Amino acid sequence: MLDEVIADRYELEELVGTGGMSSVYKARDRLLERNVALKVLHPHYSDDPEYVERFRREARSVAQLSHPHIVTVIDRGEDGGQQFIVFEFVDGENLKQLVGRIGPLPVRRAIELTLEIADALAFAHDHGLVHRDVKPQNVLLTPDGDAKVTDFGIARSLDVEQGVTQTGTVLGTSNYLSPEQASGQPVTPATDVYSLGVVLYELLTADVPFPGENFVAVAMKHINETPPDLSERRPDVPLRLVAAVERALEKDPSRRFASMDEFASELRRCLVDTASAGEERTVIATSPVLKESHPHRMRATRRRRWPLVVLVLLVAAAAIAAGILELGGSKAKKGAAGHTGLRLVPLSGVTGYDPQGTGGEHDADAPKATDHNPATYWQTETYDSPDFGGLGKSGVGLVVDAGGPTKLASLTVTTDTPGFAAQIQEGSSSTGPFAPDSSVRTVNGSATFKLSGKSGRYYVVWITQLPPGDVAHVNEVTAKG
Repeated sequence: MLDEVIADRYELEELVGTGGMSSVYKARDRLLERNVALKVLHPHYSDDPEYVERFRREARSVAQLSHPHIVTVIDRGEDGGQQFIVFEFVDGENLKQLVGRIGPLPVRRAIELTLEIADALAFAHDHGLVHRDVKPQNVLLTPDGDAKVTDFGIARSLDVEQGVTQTGTVLGTSNYLSPEQASGQPVTPATDVYSLGVVLYELLTADVPFPGENFVAVAMKHINETPPDLSERRPDVPLRLVAAVERALEKDPSRRFASMDEFASELRRCLVDTASAGEERTVIATSPVLKESHPHRMRATRRRRWPLVVLVLLVAAAAIAAGILELGGSKAKKGAAGHTGLRLVPLSGVTGYDPQGTGGEHDADAPKATDHNPATYWQTETYDSPDFGGLGKSGVGLVVDAGGPTKLASLTVTTDTPGFAAQIQEGSSSTGPFAPDSSVRTVNGSATFKLSGKSGRYYVVWITQLPPGDVAHVNEVTAKG
């Protein structure tokens, strides 16, 4: 079929993949001179009017899903009895290939990708479409690393009521089947919640909870068996995230998250908690050694490090104890001991800060920077000036409230517009004046500012240089003190 031209427009160049009911080709759109992905229904389904109508209906439904994390449907048609759908071409690997190449993903990266998928699925559910075939193979990664869900709704062209074996043929694999799918029951949005829980489990462990070569045996595991303990397979996964995965994998759909939106909201909270805990695990997990390691090797490496860590902690504890005995509770030693007890300090977004401008800077959006939802943000106005880092003035800022005079040790800023420069300043009033409390840093995704320890109630994220795009977002601000 390669080199064939479909509808006098789409020249088939490469077979990308094939499934139970269709094949996907990389094709060249001769009219618009661009690459596209062409999905062609298998001939033995093209001869059945019922399947053809369902294929067309699904294509129409998916074409209405315009979302940044859903592969876009461009066209649908028929040529010589061949039913086809044209999608945007995503030039990248899928999630299954990524995990096969590097093994378990860093916790934060696994959450980020799952959250993008969850947002896409929630959008589809809001439009009355259940995916029914959520698996890593159906999630493509763009060159920028963003997730794009594909094959939306196509599996609905065949009914699970035809039996477990037939359902397995339709979906291509049993590893991500929900218990209700495996037992031939009707599907709901909760079905996608379960399958996405399996995907997240695999991103964290590089293995599915119920592996096996026999479809029926694996399907029965989904129905009857409890998934292996995620915290035992991956001890560095935060307990909150472990609980989220376990809830998504509940056998009874009513015990899962009430909706995909609710699952996404919990993933955002887990993402905030991970960011607050620091980036140490991410750095370790993305090192070249662990990228090439088998998950068992990674766990073994972690276990070998524990004795050294324990020894260091014991030595440090002994040293602190000796110092306390020697100095009899001096204030200096009390301060040193107290410094290790850092805690999260709740912050509230108050207002924008624009002393050299009109006075307002999206003030009403300030609370979004402290709502523990990384998808929302406070933003600057859009500037395009050749002076002062594109601002035309020394800076603009976001004011947050620590609830009372507080000596903060650090403040972390998270953004989805990386590349802006900022400094943390502090003061006793939300309207200023503010004094510098940190050095200037570039915020690329997330940046933690070490503070000098001044006591202030109000802190301002003072932006001195804009990122590409001439507007800066502050998605989350968290603090420790």
